[in-house]
Amino acid sequence: MIDTTSLQRLQRVARPRSPSALSNALVFGWRAVLKFKHVPEQLFDLVMTPIMFTLLFTFVFGGALAGSPGEYLQFFLPGILVQTVVFNAVYSGMGLSTDLGKGLFDRFRSLPIWSLSPFAGLMVGDILRHLIAASIILIIGLILGYRPEAGSLGVLAAFAMLIAIGFGMGWVFIVLGLLIRTPTTVMTLGFTFLFPLVFASNIMVDPGTMPDWLRAFVEVNPVSLMTTALRGLMGGGATLSQVVFALIAPVALTAILAPTTLWLYLRR
Repeated sequence: MIDTTSLQRLQRVARPRSPSALSNALVFGWRAVLKFKHVPEQLFDLVMTPIMFTLLFTFVFGGALAGSPGEYLQFFLPGILVQTVVFNAVYSGMGLSTDLGKGLFDRFRSLPIWSLSPFAGLMVGDILRHLIAASIILIIGLILGYRPEAGSLGVLAAFAMLIAIGFGMGWVFIVLGLLIRTPTTVMTLGFTFLFPLVFASNIMVDPGTMPDWLRAFVEVNPVSLMTTALRGLMGGGATLSQVVFALIAPVALTAILAPTTLWLYLRR
């Protein structure tokens, strides 16, 4: 039996403080990082498609589109970086849908943690994926002859913008993951949404030769605005307006969909 003195001592013990929101997010971020260790084939999926796009368009279509593969690579590589980040954002929704199907988020809901921390952790994993994929694509481009005229600072600024783009786009697919039960359906709907945005953009070709109605869409397409800004950052000719226009979509998506994510999560 516990005597009165021991009981009083136990009652005087301070209750442990709840972990901070940042601490929660970092723990879930580490969980996302560990997935690379246990499922390393994810990296293969992330980088093989953009590598194939880079090689195919540079050497098969580059001469016809820009006069030489080297000139086309200078135009195309910033665009393929944007495409890679946008496409990779789909994996956020697929991973979330998988975890929800396993009942994992029911356990998270019972823990004394910040409600958005599981999703913040997903974003940390996404940022790591984006950085790894973009770095590999850039290295391939440098080997093929791409030269960022803005130097290292331009590349760092471009990568910072890629992180912002990936962060904003990730919320779209987190919402899809909360609404749709199967990862394959999330992927199908995600790419159905992304394909028109990516291919009706200025990633692969200059829109100057497009029909007027299509060019009007391409010029205001958020993916085109992102690509234009990234080309400017890496090429040394970026303007403040280009950067601001490129960030409108990621900021708006985050402002609208982050609260929507929390609302959908709490009402499940």
